Amino acid sequence: MNVYWLEQTEEDLPAEDDWLNASEMARLSGMRFPKRRVDWRLGRWTAKRALACYLNLPPRHEALRRIELRAGLSGAPEVFLSNELASVTVSISHRAGAAACAVAAAGDVVGCDLEVIEPRSDAFLADYFTPEEQALVAQVAAADRSQLLALLWSAKESALKALRTGLRLDTRSVAVSLVDARGRVAENPEHRLEDQALSVRSPGDLNSWRPLQVHCESGQTFDGWWRSTGNLLRTLVAAPPVAPPITLEGNR
Repeated sequence: MNVYWLEQTEEDLPAEDDWLNASEMARLSGMRFPKRRVDWRLGRWTAKRALACYLNLPPRHEALRRIELRAGLSGAPEVFLSNELASVTVSISHRAGAAACAVAAAGDVVGCDLEVIEPRSDAFLADYFTPEEQALVAQVAAADRSQLLALLWSAKESALKALRTGLRLDTRSVAVSLVDARGRVAENPEHRLEDQALSVRSPGDLNSWRPLQVHCESGQTFDGWWRSTGNLLRTLVAAPPVAPPITLEGNR
């Protein structure tokens, strides 16, 4: 199984809307708040660019108009090409002026998320994380706490998207583990963090994806990946297990 990844920012957005079809234009015109409009356009632009590349369509705006994302019964996006359901799976996320789209074959399960690395309260940790995750956070240096919390939260968001429930499901029903390059959970949390090279002081390489796992109460396990640059952290989970995401042309 392969998963493909594309990121775009607000700077990549065209000024015109001729890449949107009539129904998308109608939806956009009904959005009252400017930030909502920008976020929606950025998410759709990123997804359409990713899908055009994956489906071997030209990147021209007339080709992008053929691609439409519609909400399925679960609320998760479904892809239509010229009004026909396409054999592809997508997950989209946007945060802080950036958007990401993960693309895989139909039938595969995938979820992705972007999160800003920022301070979070003890109440947030107590309310949304499992005891094991809280213990892991308690053992890291103060300088790494914000990044680890962003990583755990983002991986939960990715898993809940993959489950097609979103935050309707208790975030404590999915538990995140950091693993080594062979997919093994280290017994010592401190060694686990050292292996993952967690440090907000090191910007990292955009292609340096590191492994993780998410275990669900249902018994399902998602394998996944994460990376961070600056204050932006990305996660992706999938089933069946997947190699690190493949960067699509145009990725930042």
